[in-house]
Amino acid sequence: MADGAPASSSEALSQDELEEAFGGDLGAGPGAEPSATAAAAPGPAPPVLGAERSAREGTPSFGEFVHGWELGIYRDPVLCGVFAGLVLGVLGVFVVLRRAVFVTAAVSQAAGLGVALAFLVELSWHIPVPPVAGAVLLALAATGVLSLRMQRTRLPSETLVGLIYLGASAGAILVGDRIAQESHDIASILFGTAVLVRPLDLSLVIGVGLVTLALLAVCHRGFLFAGFDPEGARVHRLPVRALDLLLWTLVAVEVSVTTRAIGALPVFAFAVVPAMAALALVERVRWALAVAAVFGALSGGLGYLFAFFFEFPVGASQATLALLFLLVCLPIARLLRGAAA
Repeated sequence: MADGAPASSSEALSQDELEEAFGGDLGAGPGAEPSATAAAAPGPAPPVLGAERSAREGTPSFGEFVHGWELGIYRDPVLCGVFAGLVLGVLGVFVVLRRAVFVTAAVSQAAGLGVALAFLVELSWHIPVPPVAGAVLLALAATGVLSLRMQRTRLPSETLVGLIYLGASAGAILVGDRIAQESHDIASILFGTAVLVRPLDLSLVIGVGLVTLALLAVCHRGFLFAGFDPEGARVHRLPVRALDLLLWTLVAVEVSVTTRAIGALPVFAFAVVPAMAALALVERVRWALAVAAVFGALSGGLGYLFAFFFEFPVGASQATLALLFLLVCLPIARLLRGAAA
């Protein structure tokens, strides 16, 4: 693939398993002494032809993917992308209905900045800070700032979203410039290079996702009522402010955890595009929630497969596939409405 993979994800695999999954010519590795055979071999290496060349230099095959899946190399990132897309697709329906699409972009960029700052603190002051903790802290801070009302200024509230997005993006790049020499590539945080996913990140994505889905199942009617008609919800004695706070807290925590695992770009795409496609295709919110979950899961899983076989970046492939679903659904929705009319 075009992306690099964190070394810690393969520590549990033996050298034989890695050679079998990625090919036999892995080299001696850093710090190893050159072998006697390599030192004594004069002249150019013999040419590699036929099936051996295709196995080493050709495009990845389905057999290689299946074998890597059996070894656990590709299983975790695929499952992480599928589950993240599913949960963010459902959560995105509530975000899109509230017309707060770019709030998720600002929060995801803030989470990326939190991950970068966690790396920087550990490298500069030797204070171990879990990257997920940094992501959650900055995402919650951004959500808290966005909940403030700019009544004393002449600027619309959307400008605050833009300011947080620009500030977090610039801050993440600046911090990444200081941690790049320590092999922490900031592009993997901002644009998503989930070639390999750590088991801890997968567990957090699944655990937080299940909690999010459970709370959405319990409070979805309150979220919809408070979003569509806040005054009517207050008349019915619904805690509108508490519901808003709970919804945006779920957005902040889910976005921060998934950003640490797969990157900010696919997270923003999963939180917006599947919901837009679902709402364009169906009218009932319940069906839109189900359709958005399916589109999000397919974007995460099939996007990884597309990136594997065609050697593209994972995060960009997942976001592009989500956009393709939207582009397909828009004309279909128009045809369905025309037929109904």
